[in-house]
Amino acid sequence: MTLMTYQVFQTVASIGSFYKAADILGLTPSAISHAISSMEQELGFSVLTRRKSGITLTNYGEHLLPYINAVLNSDESLQQAIAELNGLKRGKVKLGVFSSVCTSWLPNILHSFGKQYPEITIEVFQGTYDDVFYWIKNGIVDLGFLSVSSAKDIPIEPLYRDPLLCVLPKGMAGDGKKSMKIEEMRSYQFVTQRESTDADIQNFLKENSLNIQSNYHVVDDLSTVALVAKGFGICLMPELVMRDIPYEVDCYPLDPAACRIIGLAALNSDFMAPAVRTMYNHIVKKYKTI
Repeated sequence: MTLMTYQVFQTVASIGSFYKAADILGLTPSAISHAISSMEQELGFSVLTRRKSGITLTNYGEHLLPYINAVLNSDESLQQAIAELNGLKRGKVKLGVFSSVCTSWLPNILHSFGKQYPEITIEVFQGTYDDVFYWIKNGIVDLGFLSVSSAKDIPIEPLYRDPLLCVLPKGMAGDGKKSMKIEEMRSYQFVTQRESTDADIQNFLKENSLNIQSNYHVVDDLSTVALVAKGFGICLMPELVMRDIPYEVDCYPLDPAACRIIGLAALNSDFMAPAVRTMYNHIVKKYKTI
C-alpha cells in the first residue's frame, strides 16, 4: 500500500463519502473506490461499510485508522524536517478547539501565527471536549485545547485559569449582590448542558453535592444563556464564554471561587513535527498565564 492509499482511506473515513473525498483529493470517484477495494483486498478484510446513507468504518477500519494517521503524520513530519533543513518554515498543523477558545482565542492565533509563518497551513477542528480528546488520541489533530480535567491521560500544558460564574436573568438577584454562594444555588432551576460539553461544571456540581433540577438539556453555550436570559433558570459558565454572549444577564463569581484550567494537549510533546512544534510554542508563549 502507498501513502496515497492511506490518504484516500483517511479522507473517506473522515467525511464518509467517496464523491467528497474525490473532490478534496483531486481524483475521480472510481479511483477512490478502486484504491479502497485494492487496500481491502491486500489486507484481507473490509475497512468500510458502504450504505445508501453514507460510508462508515468497520470495526477493523476503526482499529486501523489511528495507525494510518500515525503513518501520514510521520510522513508530514519528515517533509517538514526536510523543509526546515532547507531553511524553510512550512507544513500543516491540525488544531482541535472547543467553542469558547474558538470564539475568543482562535482568530488572534490564526492572525498572529499566519503573519509570522505564512508558509504553515492551519486546519481547525471544532468540537466538544470529548471530540478534541478523541481527535488527539487517534492522530486526527496534532494539538488540541482541553480543560485539564478533560485531558485524562493525554499530556497537557496548563495555560489559563478561567473562573466559573453563576449566570442569572437580569435583575433577578436584586442590587448589591457581589457573589453567589453554593447554598443559594440549591433553590434555583438550572439550564444544563451535556457532560461532554461542560465537564468542568458537571465536576463542580458533583464535588459540591449540587443535585440540581433541570428540564433543559442543551448543547451550546449561546442556547444555554439565551434560556437563562428569558427566565427559564440559571446556569454556570466559564468567564471566557461570557465575553462574547449578546444576551442581557447578570454574572456573579462563585463563593467559594471555582475555575476550569485551559491547556494545550498533545500526545507526545517531545516528538512533534517542526511546524507543530512552532505552533505549540507560539500558543504557549502567547496564552500561558499560570
